[in-house]
Amino acid sequence: MTEHTAKGSEPAAAEPSWSELRPQLTKLGLELGPLVVFFIANARADIFVATAWFMGAMVVSLLGSWLLLKRIAVMPLVTGVVVLVFGGLTLWLQDDTFIKMKPTIVNTMFGAVLLGGLLFGQSLLKYVFGDVYKLKPEGWTALTLRWGLFFFVLAILNEVVWRGFSTDFWVAFKVWAIMPLTIVFSMFQLPLLTRYAPDAEEPKLTLTDAPNAR
Repeated sequence: MTEHTAKGSEPAAAEPSWSELRPQLTKLGLELGPLVVFFIANARADIFVATAWFMGAMVVSLLGSWLLLKRIAVMPLVTGVVVLVFGGLTLWLQDDTFIKMKPTIVNTMFGAVLLGGLLFGQSLLKYVFGDVYKLKPEGWTALTLRWGLFFFVLAILNEVVWRGFSTDFWVAFKVWAIMPLTIVFSMFQLPLLTRYAPDAEEPKLTLTDAPNAR
């Protein structure tokens, strides 16, 4: 028996296999794809052409999620519906205010739903991520509160950027700033996930576990 075994050290965790990584990478690609299409179309044409491509890409993303992952998560579905509604108004009225306000509407709605649920003693985030995280009730409450407030912060940031800067800057901010901010925020929740986990194991957090904030 080696000294390593005698001390009862646990073996190193195995590296995730391709079969485990593939769904995560697929989900990440499906979420980022429409944003990249939006950015490229705006750079090559204008916000109205970009909006039309964005709407089409969102439909493809949702269909791809259904075909490849066999499910469509609640948040991407709600986001997709709002994109189609506000994108349609943008093209119909030729007013880009609607597509620029879409992130404000979506994030405010998510924040209000999460914080509103807490007022009634319900952690609605648990129903979305209960199969990903295993937390004590107080952990779900704290996590829901944080995400609810974060969605309101994203809504405020969107209002500041689209009202105070150019359309091109807003598009770049939407594509290249919102997702990294969301990922960084989700990483900062790891101590909370560990503290309120029902066992001593540190929960695994992947880049695709963060709530959608498109």
